[in-house]
Amino acid sequence: MGHIYITFKDFRICSSCGSHSVIKFVLIMKSSSHTRDVQEKVVCLIMGSNLTRHTFGFIQSRLFPYYFHLGSACAFFNLTIFAMYHPSELLTEEETFQIIVLFICVTVAGLNAQWFGKITSEIMADMHLIEQSCGLGKDIGLSTNREAYIKLKESNPKYKKFSHQLTLYHNTSSLCNLCCIICNGISLYYMAANLSTL
Repeated sequence: MGHIYITFKDFRICSSCGSHSVIKFVLIMKSSSHTRDVQEKVVCLIMGSNLTRHTFGFIQSRLFPYYFHLGSACAFFNLTIFAMYHPSELLTEEETFQIIVLFICVTVAGLNAQWFGKITSEIMADMHLIEQSCGLGKDIGLSTNREAYIKLKESNPKYKKFSHQLTLYHNTSSLCNLCCIICNGISLYYMAANLSTL
């Protein structure tokens, strides 16, 4: 029996290979990836204002590697599944755009998992050691006792260097996360817009 293809702009799915299961799986992957990005921001805000600085940093350094690798795995699976069901010779402009968006998401998530996030955690751990030696880090919330941290920066060149590096890598990592949120949002939008054509 020949394969019947359903043109679903986001999927050209073969009817004989469990199309509904594949669609459900992809929708779960895409929505999970997008939800994970948003939840991470909310959780960080809550933890950052309710835990001591070093407890928050310790939790981040332990959880973020898993979070970043999970994000890059979700992005990779999204791209792989999309590419499997979209032969390059049959791609429309819209589908080409979606492949590019998914590729950007995979690249950015991979960089964040392997480099920016990892270095951010390492710098934070080094800074915590210096802060502990000065009796700092037990204050609740990231914005409390700022004067003491400013003084430490002024008096300790190594801590000042770490602080500048942390700002750079943390901001870059946050930018990567934002890029993934936008890419996943665009991908979800195209999927949702084309669900009615199934």
